Amino acid sequence: MADPARAHDPILTVTPNPALDVSTSTPRVIPEEKLRCGPTRLDPGGGGINVSRVVRNLGGRSTALYTAGGPTGHAYRELLEREGIMGRVVRVRGSTRESFTVDETSTGEQFRFVLQGPQLSEPEWRALLSAVVDDLPVGGYLVASGSLPPGIPVDFYGRLARIARDHGSRCIVDASDAALNAALDEGVFLVKPSRHELAELVGAPVGDDAQLEEAARALIAAGRTEIVALTLGGAGAVLVTADDTWRLPTPKVAVQSTVGAGDSFLGAFVLRLAEGRTPRAAFRTAVAAGSATAALPATALCGADEVADLESQLPPA
Repeated sequence: MADPARAHDPILTVTPNPALDVSTSTPRVIPEEKLRCGPTRLDPGGGGINVSRVVRNLGGRSTALYTAGGPTGHAYRELLEREGIMGRVVRVRGSTRESFTVDETSTGEQFRFVLQGPQLSEPEWRALLSAVVDDLPVGGYLVASGSLPPGIPVDFYGRLARIARDHGSRCIVDASDAALNAALDEGVFLVKPSRHELAELVGAPVGDDAQLEEAARALIAAGRTEIVALTLGGAGAVLVTADDTWRLPTPKVAVQSTVGAGDSFLGAFVLRLAEGRTPRAAFRTAVAAGSATAALPATALCGADEVADLESQLPPA
């Protein structure tokens, strides 16, 4: 468990497209039927925000930079303030999106509906970029995570990576497709692609462990990233650096919801790195955090006690 009083390098998370996470349950999801739902849970979600929430849950601190607008954005800000997240808001004209998760109790299946997000004007996304420059954690970590809303340039995360590199910050990116590729073109510190995304990035199959390691090392050798971390569901997770490869199993948990599991992995990883831990030690906590969140219902995120318990079950770093 992280010591709440322990100092660590500064962490800034950036969430261009936050979402008010709405989760509920119903016995069956049936077309054209009026579906009566159970209790509703609201959480402030989106990649970078979830990273900040997990950092806080594990005893760390971060600054969360995000956009917000409309009535949904107002509710979103209130939820974040209630959770004690230190944040800076870039206000936008459009309304903050919602994401809707429904658990089908009769089958255990989960249905996730992810809305697109508001259209950002050029002055709005440039204001977000300027806010990053203002709050950049020199000597610390910049975590750019989540989807990009309409209107924002596809190379936005690439621009953040360039800013971080030029000012002595370590940039961590969790994105997909063209947004991820643009960031890697600038060079980042750590990236967390899926197996499919890794294959697309290198233009080669990654069906087995040898191919996966070769693909990750190709990204590192090309100077596109220093660390590659992959989560493979029930097959575990793999850490690759220039001189090390380490695979960990997934701790045995009863999976209730995968919402936020990847963000929890990343939040734990960056906090441990910021505390001065080795990549292996940070990776070990990250694997435990992702599994701890998967064991929780709806959009709940892991806490320090659950993470510590699962981490104790993993091989030592």
